[in-house]
Amino acid sequence: MIADAQAWDRVLALHARVEQELTKALHRKHGLGLSEYRALRRLADSPKSGLRMQELAEAIGLNQSSVSRMVARLEDAELTVRDICEDDRRGVYSVITKEGRKRYEDAEPTYLTVLSTALTKAAGDPELAAAVAAIRSA
Repeated sequence: MIADAQAWDRVLALHARVEQELTKALHRKHGLGLSEYRALRRLADSPKSGLRMQELAEAIGLNQSSVSRMVARLEDAELTVRDICEDDRRGVYSVITKEGRKRYEDAEPTYLTVLSTALTKAAGDPELAAAVAAIRSA
């Protein structure tokens, strides 16, 4: 069980390192937080360019309150809009706008490049090499 805890600690260290690099690059180059980028990606990839707020929360790993605040920021920036669910008037969708899709498409190469670079750099760390190898072989 100690080995599991040590392996998990390495995964968390890798996660923190990569997330930090992604966060800095997305904010500096595109004015987006990492969760905002992930939300735009999920919305852009969804069949109707939108998701119910609960679906979006689950897709990006945030709680409902955090997603509501993030979506409000995206709306203020005109990257998303809210829409009422036709089937259930209580349901609210977040829908990506044309500007939101453009911002996502502009940010995607940065995300992919920084992710690859951060993983390659981490692979050179003996403590993290096995975790990187596991991710890249999945």
